[in-house]
Amino acid sequence: MASERARRPAESTVLGDDACATEEGRGLCPVLAAIGVIGTEWRLAIVHRLLEGPQRFSEILKSNPRLNAKTLSATLKFLEQQGVVQRTVVSTRPFSVVYSLTEMGLGLAPAARELRAWGERWLLPRNAAQNRASAAARKPPAIQGELPRVVIAEADTRHGH
Repeated sequence: MASERARRPAESTVLGDDACATEEGRGLCPVLAAIGVIGTEWRLAIVHRLLEGPQRFSEILKSNPRLNAKTLSATLKFLEQQGVVQRTVVSTRPFSVVYSLTEMGLGLAPAARELRAWGERWLLPRNAAQNRASAAARKPPAIQGELPRVVIAEADTRHGH
């Protein structure tokens, strides 16, 4: 599913033919176009990773355990088609491929940094509070490290009690 979203053309599916026809639509038009390019879970994450400098496919893949090779490949192809990422084949044996940001991709640096700061400011504290609340709701066992003893009523009847 993520790879399907990664292959979607940016402007044509997000904006439609008449999205910018109204006065109100013209203000959102560039925003919607930008979201069409970077608006999936992995696109901006990969751009953010490439802000650190050129990376090989395997380096990007190892940077997040939730990212799989198929999704990364489709996302990098999409970003390359959009002009955000540049793919360079290094002629060594064995050859390697390095991905880097184009000038257009580097232009996303302020947006990527702001989104990270926003997430740190608003989402991390909220997630931490939710984790504390769910941990408090779980009750620890009565005696730490021991399983509760179970008394079976049948045991009393066998002994004639």
